[in-house]
Amino acid sequence: MYNPSRDQARQFLISAWQKRRTATPATPLETLAADLVVMHPEYHALLAADDALTREWTPEDGETNPFLHLSLHLAIEEQLSLNQPTGITPLFNQLLAHHGDRHTALHAVLDCLGETMWRAQRDAQPLDSSAYLDCLRRAAG
Repeated sequence: MYNPSRDQARQFLISAWQKRRTATPATPLETLAADLVVMHPEYHALLAADDALTREWTPEDGETNPFLHLSLHLAIEEQLSLNQPTGITPLFNQLLAHHGDRHTALHAVLDCLGETMWRAQRDAQPLDSSAYLDCLRRAAG
């Protein structure tokens, strides 16, 4: 399993966005990452900033870390493409029907994934797929 460092993950997203802006050929994963950045215009300047690799975004300052946010989006896209955990794709389709907008539906999934990850980290346990899917069911209902 690929487990990039924080700087490698950030550099990947910065590079994918730079390739999009300069119309440079990109891998399918870089193209997907750049598509996700396009959906977040509030991050465009942040990803091009000189301090993008070193800057810290903290919840205490009321900030969302754009790299974490985009990385969660990438994880969700992979989960949807594989239907892993099993059942996520039909639940996402329910969220899409409920919200009527793909990006809004993705953010509902992102909220559940973030909550599930937070609980796993807090409890020093593996990610609970059942709890994740239950959260998605509640959001879709």
